[in-house]
Amino acid sequence: MTSLSSTVNRPVSSTGTLQHRYGIALALVISLFFVWGLTYGLLDVLNKHFQQTLSVSRMESALLQTCYFGAYFLVAIPSGAYVSRYGYKRGILLGLVVFAIGALMFVPATAYNRFAPFLLALFVLASGAACLETAANPYVTVLGAPEGGARRLNLAQAFTGLGSFAGPIIGGLFFFRDGATFVSSMGSVRLTYVAIAAVVLLLAAAFWRAHLPEIEDSATLTEPLHYVAPLRQQRRFIFSVFAQFFYFSAQVGIAAFFINYATEHWAGLPVHSAAFMLSGGMIAFTAGRFLSTGFMHRFQPGSLLAVYALVSLVLCLVVVAGLGPVSVIALMVVFFFESIMFPTIFALGVKDLGHRTRQAASFQVMALFGGAVAPLCMGAIADRVGISAAYLVPTVCFAIVFGFAMFNRRQSSLVSQ
Repeated sequence: MTSLSSTVNRPVSSTGTLQHRYGIALALVISLFFVWGLTYGLLDVLNKHFQQTLSVSRMESALLQTCYFGAYFLVAIPSGAYVSRYGYKRGILLGLVVFAIGALMFVPATAYNRFAPFLLALFVLASGAACLETAANPYVTVLGAPEGGARRLNLAQAFTGLGSFAGPIIGGLFFFRDGATFVSSMGSVRLTYVAIAAVVLLLAAAFWRAHLPEIEDSATLTEPLHYVAPLRQQRRFIFSVFAQFFYFSAQVGIAAFFINYATEHWAGLPVHSAAFMLSGGMIAFTAGRFLSTGFMHRFQPGSLLAVYALVSLVLCLVVVAGLGPVSVIALMVVFFFESIMFPTIFALGVKDLGHRTRQAASFQVMALFGGAVAPLCMGAIADRVGISAAYLVPTVCFAIVFGFAMFNRRQSSLVSQ
C-alpha cells in the first residue's frame, strides 16, 4: 500500500508537493464527516419529533434508524465494489449526489401527513451517506503513514461529532418551538434539509474540481503472506466487523432514546431542553475524539479502546438502574467514552490488509446496520417494560466491544514476541 514512507527516494520538492496534496485531500474529506454527522444528530431529534407530530409509537419512530442504517447494509458492499473499480474520488462524488437527492426528497415528504415518505427520503439520503463512508473512511487511513491511520481517522471522525452536536441544536431550536403548528413545524424540517442539500451540492462541485491523490494498492505478489490470505481467514478483521455491528448498535440506540429517557427521569424537563442536553452529550462525544486522538500518541489504540468500553459498560448499568438525574448525567458521560470506538475498531480491523483494504472497509461500513436493529429492540423493550430496561441492549454491546479490544491486545502481543 502506498504511503508517505514510499516517497523517501523522491526529490524533496516532489515529496513536499505530495504532502501538500495529501493535506488538501484530508481537509476536503474531513468536511464530509461533518455533513453526515449533522444528519446523524438530526435523526435522533426527528425520532421524538415524529412521535409528537405524527403520533407514532417509540417502536415505530425507531423505523427512522432502521431505514437509515438499513441502507448501509444494502449499499455498503456495492459501494465498496464501485470505489475499488473507479477510485475514491468518484465514489465520493456518487455519494454526494445521492445524498443531496435524499435531502431534497424531504420537500415532497413534508407535504403529506404521513410517516412513510420520510422513511423513503431517509433511505435515499443514507444510501448516499453509506457510499461516502465506504470511500472516505479507508481513504483517510491511507492518506499518510500507515502507523498514523487510527489517529487520522479519529481526528476526522471528531468532525462527525461536531456535526452530531449541531444536529440536536438545530432540531431543538426549530422543530420543537413553543406554539408551532404542524404546518410550521414541517416547514422547519423542509427548510433544514433543503439547506443541507445545497451545502452537499457545493461540496460535490469542490470535489469535482479538486485534484485528489488516487492511492493505488500494492500488488498482491509483493505483499506479506497475511495480506494475501482471504478476508474470511483474518480473525481480527472478522471480529472487528462483529464489534463494529454491536458498537454502532449501542451508539445509535443510546442517542435515539436519549430524549425519551431524559424527560422520563428528570422531573419537569421540557423536550427542547432534553434536545439541548443531547447536544451536550455530543459535545462530550466530540471532545472525546479530539482528546483521545492525543492520548493515542502515548497509549496503544487497542488498550484505550478496552478502557473506554469497560467504563461505558459500567455507566450503562447506572442508566439501567434509573437513578433520576444521576442516570441522565451518566448517560451523557457515555458519549465521551464511546467516542473513539468506531474509528478505532475500523482502523484496527483494516490494518495490514494491503490490497484488500477497500473491500474490508465496505464490510466495516455494512456493519453499521446495527444502527437499524438496536433502536427496534430498544423501542420494543421500552414500550413493554420501560425505557430504563431498554438500555440493557447497549450494555451488552459494550461488553462485546471490550472483548474485541482484549482480543486485539493479545494478537498484538503475539506479533511483537
